[in-house]
Amino acid sequence: MTFQHTWVAALLAVSSAAWAQDVSVADPWVRATVPQQRATGAFMRLTAERDVRLVSISSPVAGVVEIHEMAMDGDVMKMRALPGGLPLKAGTPVELKPGGYHVMLLDLKQAVKAGDQVPLTLTLQGADGQTSTQQLNAPVRALGAGQPAAAGGHGAHKH
Repeated sequence: MTFQHTWVAALLAVSSAAWAQDVSVADPWVRATVPQQRATGAFMRLTAERDVRLVSISSPVAGVVEIHEMAMDGDVMKMRALPGGLPLKAGTPVELKPGGYHVMLLDLKQAVKAGDQVPLTLTLQGADGQTSTQQLNAPVRALGAGQPAAAGGHGAHKH
């Protein structure tokens, strides 16, 4: 490999890694499980600096991780995987929350308890087809917990 090829390869590696950090992750959390429960959900708010697609998520606590959409079809609530991923438009926050887009952690290898941290690796793809990963730890919240109050959930009540 010539010096010029090496320099171009290094520049591409740096630029593809840099744009992954252009996706900010706010309020990540995972719902706690009960013994023998084999699945749970992960939730967060994603905001991209430029148009990208969240193509997959992985975690060492789950055998399978899927990006899902929950929507009403008439009077029936349906949940389905998004095999093509989830588009993130530049500057537009996307909520992954109960009852909407969310992450399913399936085939859990262990119970997740309130107070635990669940490692998640997000794989993002730019319009140029380049992929990059972003890692985070999501705190586990008690089974009955909803979204944080700041995100419009059930966390706080006014009297």
